Amino acid sequence: MPTISVFYGIVIRMFWDEHGPPHFHAMYAEYDAVIGVRELRVLHGSLPRKAMALVLEWAKEHQDELLEDWNLCVQKYLQPGSRR
Repeated sequence: MPTISVFYGIVIRMFWDEHGPPHFHAMYAEYDAVIGVRELRVLHGSLPRKAMALVLEWAKEHQDELLEDWNLCVQKYLQPGSRR
């Protein structure tokens, strides 16, 4: 589970063995939200309002890189011999 970024106590991770749609996990204290990369909306979970605002602002600035990271994760998942 690669860590993509850490800021203000928020950890952004992307799991290479998860299925679409493209998304990332934003973790803050005991909170965990799954955010869709294309729509930049919460797929499930929650964060406090200020943390969510920071995550969405960060994701908007890094949306292209997040999609690229997702594609790399999918490629790793599809490699022969990868753990599934």
